[in-house]
Amino acid sequence: MISSSHSVLCGTKAKKLGSLVVAALLLASCSSTPPKSLVTPLSPGAKNPITGKTPQNQESVRGIWLATVSRLDWPPVASVNPANSATRISQQQEALKAKLDKLKELGINTVFFQIKPDGTALWPSKILPWSDVLTGKIGEDPGYDPLQFMLDEAHKRGIKVHAWLNPYRVSTNTKPSTVAELNNTLSNQPPSVFVLHRDWIRTSGDRYVLDPGIPEVRDWVTSIVAEVVTRYPVDGVQFDDYFYTESPGFTLNDNQSFKKYGAEFNSKADWRRHNTQLLIEQVSRTVKQLKPNVEFGVSPAGVWRNRSFDPNGSDTRGAAAYDESFADTRRWVQQGLLDYIAPQLYWPFARDAARYDVLAKWWVDVVKPTNTRLYIGVALYKIGEPSKKEPDWTIKGGVPELKKQLDLNESLPQISGTILFREDYLNQPQTREAVSYLKDRWGS
Repeated sequence: MISSSHSVLCGTKAKKLGSLVVAALLLASCSSTPPKSLVTPLSPGAKNPITGKTPQNQESVRGIWLATVSRLDWPPVASVNPANSATRISQQQEALKAKLDKLKELGINTVFFQIKPDGTALWPSKILPWSDVLTGKIGEDPGYDPLQFMLDEAHKRGIKVHAWLNPYRVSTNTKPSTVAELNNTLSNQPPSVFVLHRDWIRTSGDRYVLDPGIPEVRDWVTSIVAEVVTRYPVDGVQFDDYFYTESPGFTLNDNQSFKKYGAEFNSKADWRRHNTQLLIEQVSRTVKQLKPNVEFGVSPAGVWRNRSFDPNGSDTRGAAAYDESFADTRRWVQQGLLDYIAPQLYWPFARDAARYDVLAKWWVDVVKPTNTRLYIGVALYKIGEPSKKEPDWTIKGGVPELKKQLDLNESLPQISGTILFREDYLNQPQTREAVSYLKDRWGS
């Protein structure tokens, strides 16, 4: 299935994206005959197709997410406004090297590095302006390439890097100062999508987002992935769980897009899921045609659907990706669109509404007949945090709960690894015992 919007991009508008990215995107999206499979087969000589469990010659993933949005994990807040740029660069690079040294010591072998936290980039992009997390100002060149630096330093330590992108977020707030800063990028090369395509922008709660129902928006997101995969030796590309983002009282106003593009659908919900499906198909095919060995994965909310809504769903009572984010994550696995899926199972065994073991086993059953690997996202951020509903995270420093989750993951052959959310929690006093346990269990 190829989006009808591709014919637009194959014309004059494509010139705006820069020749390198256009070539990459057109290769994947403008062919006259779509491939029989939803995913282009691996080219001769490429690694063997993935099986539903970790290949014998590939070690289990021991991963961690490293967030840059709002400088949650990196770069250090204190590095943003130093006396001079050389000091800032040194502080940021030394901080990243120190983190990687610690991750290596802990036995972490894969970092999911957030390179597109919003509508900005942590590499010299021809499509996105530089991220303000680096310098404090959108569009300001930080004086080095953080993505290349991360790849060099991580690979030097034997750690793989997956480029983690938030596909649709444009900003983390809608403050007048943020709007002014976005507008000020108009003279930049490239300017922010906020000023370049104002008609694509919607408000979702306290942030600006892109409207996923506009075909050109999906092409634009795909072109960003193409740029990264073409230019950098990343080991993988990952989208997080932010597809459609809404909250009670703050619905995404996409009525005009639905009216224009959704006539054939019985409901807006079905149309939205279709839009998310098209994005995943486009990106999957693009990655595989550009570099078959680069893995493409998604880290969705842990619940696909609750059994009370769907007999195929899990025995849970949680917010469901299918109904909340309009992401049919189970279908993507079944159709072979993903190399891996990493559901966020951020609950303990004792959380009745969303038991860790119930969900892990449900996902195992989903991937079992497929060629998609399963990694489980674990809530490092909850360890040591008091909670009436989830007291297990504080019992004996959270170690027993963490041990149970890791034991289950390693006991099921279809689970190919664990990813911890997120890096800075390795450095917090409340996780000290858990980190010590991880080092004993995973460390070399």
